Amino acid sequence: MTDYAVVNPATGETVARYDTFTDTQIEDAIARAASAAGTWAATAPADRAAVIRRIARLHRERTDELAAIIVREMGKPIAAAVGEVEFAADIIEFYATNIEQITADQQLAILAAGSAVVRRAPLGALLGIMPWNFPAYQVARFAAPNLAIGNTIILKHAPQCPESAAAIEAIYRDAGLPDGAYVNVYATNEQAATIIADPRVHGVSVTGSERAGAAVAEVAGRNLKKVALELGGSDPFILLSTDDLDAVVQNAVDARLDNNGQSCNGAKRFIIVDDLYEEFTERFVAALGAVSAQDPTSEDTVLGPLSSLAAAERLQQQIDTAVAQGATLLTGGTREGTFFAPTVLADVTAEMDVYREELFGPAAVVYRVADEDAAVALANDTPFGLGSYVFTTDAEQAERVADRIEAGMVYVNLVGADSPELPFGGVKRSGTSRELGLLAAEEFVNKKLIRIG
Repeated sequence: MTDYAVVNPATGETVARYDTFTDTQIEDAIARAASAAGTWAATAPADRAAVIRRIARLHRERTDELAAIIVREMGKPIAAAVGEVEFAADIIEFYATNIEQITADQQLAILAAGSAVVRRAPLGALLGIMPWNFPAYQVARFAAPNLAIGNTIILKHAPQCPESAAAIEAIYRDAGLPDGAYVNVYATNEQAATIIADPRVHGVSVTGSERAGAAVAEVAGRNLKKVALELGGSDPFILLSTDDLDAVVQNAVDARLDNNGQSCNGAKRFIIVDDLYEEFTERFVAALGAVSAQDPTSEDTVLGPLSSLAAAERLQQQIDTAVAQGATLLTGGTREGTFFAPTVLADVTAEMDVYREELFGPAAVVYRVADEDAAVALANDTPFGLGSYVFTTDAEQAERVADRIEAGMVYVNLVGADSPELPFGGVKRSGTSRELGLLAAEEFVNKKLIRIG
């Protein structure tokens, strides 16, 4: 038995198993990444960009292969899996295109004679600990900016994504990276802690649960290592006014069902002003109720299975507990194995567990509020602070509410608008860092002051 295995969530079939690395293999991976760090950092930015651009091109050439793997590993509908790989390629290409800006000196205005610049230098080998919900996209948004800066990568993927891990490592190798500049490891949690503690490794990034983030941050803290955390979310979707309710409802459905409801920044709490609540809820429930979980290999599937039986059982427990504590089930709440029916809860109060939990699946909670102030208060009454969505016809209100929301991202009158140039990240228990955009290249870099008299 091994912790790394491809278990198709749609069928329950164990497709393949992968051996966990031995301690000797872990040591070899660290040594290779550390050895490559000097060579890769000394490579001219334009030459690094050429390799990174080839990585993007190989993602595009191997889209069908990578997408099929994603469907097998975590049940994403095939059309969405293709979109994920294409987005990963876009992200990688963004950093190749912007490498000169990322690596350029920053001239400082100084108070005395002479000059001063901040020069961005790589730190060296980094560990990335990746989640299962976006097997290609998550790797791209960590690896690409750090390779652009000149860091090297040790990549520990989720145990249920070993086939993606191998296929992606092959792409980085085939693109012409120096040996060791990108190394995949099938590591245990204990071995990951060993990698973090190793003095040849200079930082760690983790995307995952609060529990995983806390565990990694604890090890990193003990070893005085920089850590970047991208954790969970329970994003509010606030509706204050609209002149097209049908469009808002469709946006709400799209935001909740994206990635089978398993996106950290998916809208999960729908906060609706009083005069729109009844009509919105009626249409939202009807629209979600019309969607059924189906075979993820079908091109027209919108909702596939959850990523594993354990994930489906966890969501079922959350829904059952909410109903037992007094929540009203408006639709769904049932499953067949890993296939979970779209679910909507109402009448949730602060005394219920689900009020502060993240529902990771096709389940939503609708809330009625009196006005803008009540909507903002409810939106902020959460331990999370990743993304948020505001729908209003009042431009001044949009600006006002965006300023008041405690989150790393606010999207006004649109959903699904993530893009390579836009920073991604949160506050509170949702994390401590930013990925995507130019800010991603600021996380693991020595901003070295050079002052000349």
